[in-house]
Amino acid sequence: MSTAESPTPGNPESPGGSPPLKRALGTKLLILFVIGDILGTGIYATTGNVAGKVGGALWLPFAIGFAVALLTAASYVELVGKYPKAAGAALYTQKAFKVPFLTFVVAFMVMCSGLSSASAAARAFSGDYLGEFTDAVPPTLIAILFVLALAAINLRGVAESVKANVVLTLVEVSGLAVILAIGAYAVFSGEGEPARLTQIETGGTGYALLTGVLGATALGFFAFVGFEDSVNMAEETKNPARAFPRAIFIGVGITGTVYVLVALVSSLLVDSRTLAGSSGPLLEVVKAGGVDFPPKLFALIALFAVTNSALINIMMASRLCYGMANERILPPAMGKVLAGRRTPWVGIVFVSLLAIGLVSTGEIEGLGDTTSFLLLCVFAVVNIAVLVLRKDRVDHHHFRTPTALPVLGALTSLILASPLADRGSDVYVRAGILLLIGIGLWVLNKAVMTAREKSGAPGA
Repeated sequence: MSTAESPTPGNPESPGGSPPLKRALGTKLLILFVIGDILGTGIYATTGNVAGKVGGALWLPFAIGFAVALLTAASYVELVGKYPKAAGAALYTQKAFKVPFLTFVVAFMVMCSGLSSASAAARAFSGDYLGEFTDAVPPTLIAILFVLALAAINLRGVAESVKANVVLTLVEVSGLAVILAIGAYAVFSGEGEPARLTQIETGGTGYALLTGVLGATALGFFAFVGFEDSVNMAEETKNPARAFPRAIFIGVGITGTVYVLVALVSSLLVDSRTLAGSSGPLLEVVKAGGVDFPPKLFALIALFAVTNSALINIMMASRLCYGMANERILPPAMGKVLAGRRTPWVGIVFVSLLAIGLVSTGEIEGLGDTTSFLLLCVFAVVNIAVLVLRKDRVDHHHFRTPTALPVLGALTSLILASPLADRGSDVYVRAGILLLIGIGLWVLNKAVMTAREKSGAPGA
């Protein structure tokens, strides 16, 4: 699951006059890219936390999150068809509102959502899945070492391609396929407790019931983030106006269906309290399924899935930091590149330090909820931007979503980002501190640029 976008319409790594990016992606590869981007830490790690919030009706928050994701996906589809550039939410924000500070805030929130997602993955890696092999090292230390290892890989340089991502996606899918196969066996053999599927346990009725379900949905939404990153492939996609509607809707549709089915199987076979007490909830499903599937093998698949998610998010966050520095909206020093490896070393060090701070002070639930909160705020802006940009006509055909969908998308995103979602205060504090760090860097950069302009220094 990846959550980073380029900050501006320009491509800092391809200065003006450079050849355009090669349009090599067709619809099928794009669909696999979307699926691979969504799959990962969310479903493997937070299923238990969602169960702890809502009880046996674990599937309900995932079904609601699925619907909310589709609403916002429709807005992204319209915008990427209208503006087929590799810049995502920041580009749409700038075009709609033309307020550079708001554009920066949106871009920085996207970057921070990637860091909190990677940190949640680090916590998931250090939990019960790794516990199948060893529990000799404290989880927090493992999570910190995990982040440092990702930073080292990034500094060395990682050659990626979408075709390689297909292989990684297939491995991640195999773990979820195991869960669904176990569920099918349980249903046909009469195993499990179907009565659990309708049990909503939020600690009250009325308002408490509503906020409990909303809180579980907001956390479960973490499993759906990632589809928005596919818009960064717009300049490398053949006929993006035609390919993206199919790719995003099919990708979100497939992953949403799989997630709801996995949630049903999890609740059918394992009590919600057991799921809530595990940082490797799907491992509990494997152990309870009555199928002779090696738990260590499943744990290895899960470790691979969360590692892949974390690596992609750390990579994208560091490149986004580098891009913002090159666009002069962060201090230029943050755009420095390691001479031998040609990797953005200052950006990598910066985002890795933030990630270490996050894994040292948060657990899977809080970090996953922070990711959801940040992106729900961004999604609200994107849904509003669709409506604002309706007045901006383009001379090519593109998908146009029914007006009701972005309206509902903005409202549902704002509701799930609000205190109605019954999230801990630590989520707002964590997100606020991250945003203050970004604003501090923005103010510092403005001061430096203003001083350079007054002095007539080069590069001003």
